[in-house]
Amino acid sequence: MDPRQVKTAEDAKAIIEERGLDYVKVGVFDIDGIMRGKYMKKEKFLSSLDGGFGFCDVVNGWDSKDQLYDNVTVTGWHTGYPDTNARILPDSCRDIAWEDDMLFFLGEFSGKHEEVCSRAILRRVLEKADSMGFDALAGMEFEFFVFEETPHSVREKNYRDLKPLQPGFFGYSVIRNTVDSELYREILDGCILMDMELEGLHEETGPGVLEAAIAVDTALNAADKAALFKTFAKIMAQKNGLMATFMAKWSPDWPGQSGHIHMSLKNKDGSSVFHDPAKPNNISDKMRHFIGGQQKLMPETLAMIAPTVNSYTRMIPGFWAPTEASWGIDNRTVALRIIEGSAKSQRVEYRIAAADTNPYLALAASIGTGLWGIENEIEPDAPVQGNGYEQKFPKRLQLPRTLFEAAGRLKASKPSRDLFGDTFVDHYAASREWEEREFRRAITDWEMERYFEII
Repeated sequence: MDPRQVKTAEDAKAIIEERGLDYVKVGVFDIDGIMRGKYMKKEKFLSSLDGGFGFCDVVNGWDSKDQLYDNVTVTGWHTGYPDTNARILPDSCRDIAWEDDMLFFLGEFSGKHEEVCSRAILRRVLEKADSMGFDALAGMEFEFFVFEETPHSVREKNYRDLKPLQPGFFGYSVIRNTVDSELYREILDGCILMDMELEGLHEETGPGVLEAAIAVDTALNAADKAALFKTFAKIMAQKNGLMATFMAKWSPDWPGQSGHIHMSLKNKDGSSVFHDPAKPNNISDKMRHFIGGQQKLMPETLAMIAPTVNSYTRMIPGFWAPTEASWGIDNRTVALRIIEGSAKSQRVEYRIAAADTNPYLALAASIGTGLWGIENEIEPDAPVQGNGYEQKFPKRLQLPRTLFEAAGRLKASKPSRDLFGDTFVDHYAASREWEEREFRRAITDWEMERYFEII
């Protein structure tokens, strides 16, 4: 049986018996989009297919460096960090590229932790779309830098003077992708095997930076594929003695790394919600309101799109990352690029996201705010003509400049609470405030060089 044919618990049992496996691998994504998981004994896994399994709820109570939040209520020292239930998703079954016949299954938190589970947040947004008569499609693309380094060497170098896979600027280079063809083929073939097939993979502009565009799918599948790609691209790199980073910006000398999101809506009969050839630029009324909702709520939901302190170092004029909630027709200097095309290709490209984004939350925010716009018939401002970086925008469209400010805007947002729930908004905003406070404890190289002798 092909793993992607597995749809039910019975199918999962059958393929495990067919392969004679003693163990399978199970993973869940935390609030930062980081996979946490383990090998699970066959008998334990089979018994968990019906009732789920216990997973220490600390994974919803710590940050990306395993440091415990001190300001969340869903879990903490006050609860004793008990197990929470996680259900197994049989239809997520995949081969793991580079690991023999091992099977992988995704899980999703249930019970009270479902309220803060990033995958479940997206699922509920898509249930809302379904209730409105829509199916959401999405495709994500990531830029990521690759280095001739290991987890040990980057620490020994204190993350300085890292050696990129290739030097200098050389976007879309056929020389580079042919010289490194073994690496490219391993990525391409591995992604096919794991059902996260790439539409394209090419050299971007910068030393050792690649861009991967993941093929479009229904939005929940697209998020699964994007989150898995980020995880397994890093694994593939390290198995080849390399390291890949999806930071928003790792160096002040090079452009940041984007995580652009393409999205559209279809009616239940398969027709496009966004395409109306009788309207300017083929933009239907619903698409215009979708854009209006995204534009209006982008400042309030930015923390879900730009989740790290580092995210905000990328959002400066002239570096392909807008600083206002702007939109335009086929314009790459704005936050929302409208791609005019046929009924099949008409879509929104959400350009504010970076490679560090949690795909589940990024899609939940971008699609959810668009649905809110349709519900409330929100009209967007006039589309930007020309260079968006050189234009003035009203204060209401200015984006938060720091993660702490973005968390505060999310916390105060009534539409966000209606879309994502009070428990999630409070928990997530608190986790982002924690992240910023952890950053403020650090003494940076910039501060040492600037102040140590002179101030």
